[in-house]
Amino acid sequence: MTATIQIGPDLTFADVVAVARDGARVELTEAALTALAAGRATVDKLAAAPTPAYGISTGFGALATRHIDPDLRAALQRSLIRSHAAGMGDLVETEVVRALMLMRLKTLATGHTGVRPVVAETMAALLNNRITPAVREFGSLGCSGDLAPLAHVALVLMGEGEVVGEDGKAVPAEPVLTAHGVAAIVLEPKEGLALINGTDGMLGMLILALRDFEQLLKLADLTAAMSVEALLGTDRVFRPELHAIRPHPGQAASAANLLRLLSDSGVVASHRGPDCNRVQDAYSLRCAPQVAGAARDTLAHAAAVAERELASIIDNPVVLLDEDRVESNGNFHGAPVAFVLDFLAVAVAEVGSIAERRTDRMLDVARSHGLPPFLAHDPGVDSGLMIAQYTQAALVSENKRLAVPASVDSIPSSAMQEDHVSMGWSAARKLRTALDNLTRVLTVELVTAARALDLRAPLQPAPGTAAAVAVLRARGVGGPGPDRYLSLELRAAEEAVRDGSVMAAVEKTVGALR
Repeated sequence: MTATIQIGPDLTFADVVAVARDGARVELTEAALTALAAGRATVDKLAAAPTPAYGISTGFGALATRHIDPDLRAALQRSLIRSHAAGMGDLVETEVVRALMLMRLKTLATGHTGVRPVVAETMAALLNNRITPAVREFGSLGCSGDLAPLAHVALVLMGEGEVVGEDGKAVPAEPVLTAHGVAAIVLEPKEGLALINGTDGMLGMLILALRDFEQLLKLADLTAAMSVEALLGTDRVFRPELHAIRPHPGQAASAANLLRLLSDSGVVASHRGPDCNRVQDAYSLRCAPQVAGAARDTLAHAAAVAERELASIIDNPVVLLDEDRVESNGNFHGAPVAFVLDFLAVAVAEVGSIAERRTDRMLDVARSHGLPPFLAHDPGVDSGLMIAQYTQAALVSENKRLAVPASVDSIPSSAMQEDHVSMGWSAARKLRTALDNLTRVLTVELVTAARALDLRAPLQPAPGTAAAVAVLRARGVGGPGPDRYLSLELRAAEEAVRDGSVMAAVEKTVGALR
C-alpha cells in the first residue's frame, strides 16, 4: 500500500523521497488547514486596505511601485504566472517536479504565504493523481527562488499549460485535470507570487542527491576494497587506530567499511607477512578512506544545510501570522543551497577520479603485480578492458568540468532589481549529471576488479567482495575470456548497481556498511 505523507512542519528527507520517487500520497493536516485560513485572512485584510501592500495590491519585481486596482488583481495573478512560465529545453524528470511540488506545498501549508486552503488542496490533488506539470530545463536563476519552474506548476493549477503525458511528452493540462476530477483554480491576490517564490526545485534536487550519493559512497568503498584485493594491496592501513589519530568521522567510516569488506580475504592473506617486499601501496589504494571520507563529511554538511532549508518558510512577501502583516525579505535567495550543491559536485568528481586511477592500475601490466595487460585473454589479439577505461576516463573528465561551481556566477535580471542571483538550479542540475556519471565510473571499476579477482584464482576473495562478483556473473557480466561485446556487460552491471542488487548482496554477507 502506498504511504500517505502528512504535510506539516516535520517533513523528512525520507518523506520527500517517498513522494518524489515512490508516488506516495500527501494529506494536509487539520493544523495546516487552520494555518492556511489564518494566513488568508491576513491577506484579505491587507487587500481591502487603502495602503499598498507588496505582492497583494502592487506589481512585482521592478514593477513593484505600481498600485493595482482591485478589479485588475485577478488579471495580475494570471499575467504573473503566464509570463513567468517561460522555461525552455527538455522536460525535467518527474521525480524532480514532484519534489518541487511537495516543497512548495509544505511551505503553503504553514499559512505564511497567505494562499487559500483550496490552492494547497489543489496542489495536493496533482500529487495524489500523479499529474506532473511539464517543467523545462532552463529558466531558473535561483533567485527569486525557482521562478520559472514553479510558474509552470502554477499554470497547471490554473488549468493552463502542459503536463507530462503517458508517453513522456508534454500534453495540454486542462483535459488531464478534467479526466482526474481536479478543478482548476482562479488565483486571488498574493497567490501567484506565493506559488513561485521559493527554493523548492534546488532543494528537492539536493535532497534526492543526498540519498543517491550516500548509496554511491558505499559502492565506492566496495569497489575500492575489490581493487585493493586485485592489486595485492594491504588492509593494514585501514586499521581503526590509524584513523583515530585523524578524527574525521567520514574517514573512519570508510576505513571501517574497507576492513569489513576485506575481512577473511584469501587474496590479502596470501601476501601478508615478512616475505612481502612492498612497503606501501599507491595513494589511490592507501588513501581511499581519506578521499571517500572527505566526501562523506561533505555529504553530512550538505545534509545539515538541507535540513535547515526543509524547515524554512520561503516566500516574499511573507505573512507574519502573529503580527497580522506581511513583510518583504530576501529568504528566497538560493545561496545556502547552491553552495552545498556545488561542494557536493567537487566531492563527486574526486570519488570518481580516484576510482579511475585504481582501474587504470589494474589494467597496466607494469603496475598490476602479475595481471595480464588490460586483463585481456590473449593480449595483442584481445584488448580486454582497455576501452572500458576510456569510457570511465571520459566520464571522470566530464565530472571535473561539472565540478566548476555554478554559484560563483551571477547574471543580473529584472532591470537590475534582482542584481545578484544564486544559480542554485544550475548547480543542482549539474550535480544530478555528475552523480549519474559517478554511477557509471564506479561500475567500470566494479567490472574491472571483478575480472582481476577471477584472474587471481585459486586465491579466494573476501566473502563480501565475492558476493559482488557473484551478482555480476548472475546478471550476465562474464569473467575473463576472449573479447566480446563489452557495452552490453557494462550496462548489465550498471543496472545491477542502480537497482541495488550489488550492495544488497554484499550487505547481506557482511552486514550493513556505514
